[in-house]
Amino acid sequence: MTDKWLLPKLVFDGDHLRPDMALNIRDGRIVALTPRNEAHSGAEPVSGIVAPGFIDLQVNGGGGFLLNATPTADAMSRIAAAHRPFGTVGILPTVITDTPEVMAAAVDAALEAQSDMALLGLHIEGPHIAPPRRGTHAERFIRPMDASTIAHVERLRAAGIPIMITLAPEAATTSQIRALADTGAIISIGHSDATADETHAAIAAGATCATHLFNAMSPMLNRAPGVVGAVINSDIHAGLIVDGYHVADEMIALAIRARPVADRMFLVSDAMPTVGGPDQFDLYAQSVRLCDGRLVNAEGSLAGAHLTQATGLHRLHTIVGIDRETALRMAISIPARLIGRESHAGIINRPVSEIIRLSDDLSFSGYLLEP
Repeated sequence: MTDKWLLPKLVFDGDHLRPDMALNIRDGRIVALTPRNEAHSGAEPVSGIVAPGFIDLQVNGGGGFLLNATPTADAMSRIAAAHRPFGTVGILPTVITDTPEVMAAAVDAALEAQSDMALLGLHIEGPHIAPPRRGTHAERFIRPMDASTIAHVERLRAAGIPIMITLAPEAATTSQIRALADTGAIISIGHSDATADETHAAIAAGATCATHLFNAMSPMLNRAPGVVGAVINSDIHAGLIVDGYHVADEMIALAIRARPVADRMFLVSDAMPTVGGPDQFDLYAQSVRLCDGRLVNAEGSLAGAHLTQATGLHRLHTIVGIDRETALRMAISIPARLIGRESHAGIINRPVSEIIRLSDDLSFSGYLLEP
């Protein structure tokens, strides 16, 4: 049995930044978080902030792999591995609007890969979305909610696999939304041109989340709150892409301050294969290129993001101006708890290999104990 004590400057325990604490590591796991004066006399100081690794609930690709192009368990693992050097230890691989065969293959892959601890489940984003708000999703594959998708979700949930499914309220009936919610899947409103009333109806039917708030959804206007206004005024969760391109930083700050319930916002990367990979890839047989930090398709639309949770977190604190505890919860514990992975929200009983270090400004410094 190996036993090691560390004395970080600050520890994020999943809820708060705590000074004057000691970490006890035994056999590769954090077994205790105690007051500094209770630590072993040989405890070693650690600079900066120690925290659980990041959780990302919307990851389309990484390391040159796009899940839609290669919907396999191996590709999911390689995508997760591409994000790990940037502090992300758990992801929801995300399959976007495509053929029924691609969705079925992604479901099979999620079932096959469930023993991989970095793969937290599956995010099905589309194809049940609104064409006017499709973004980079191919219109030819968009279709109303059907029995096939519901059966896929039921199959995954029967295996205990967490699922997030992004849909437009106008592409599904409230009874279908309720049926999906009853499985325990997270129903997320996105790629939608719905009215506020339609959005409220979807929430009443069981939707508990919104996908990349502001992007690909009806905006908030003075007499038409749209999806954006309805979500901000609700108590459901909402993901945000904080890359400086998808949403203006001022709008992110405004939305976080405006929520009626705290801790309902979380960071997502919406990452594509360029993270840890080449600067271009094919989506729907068309080239997507990285240009000045933006991923742009042939139509000139944003096509996902070249972003890591580490960069999003740093921008959230230093540019958007969100305090450190709130920002850390948005990158770690809020998404972990939303997807039902309480074990990934905190630091106790975590493998030390999933514990990261951050500078005081929340820039990623590496893992606590580098190999």
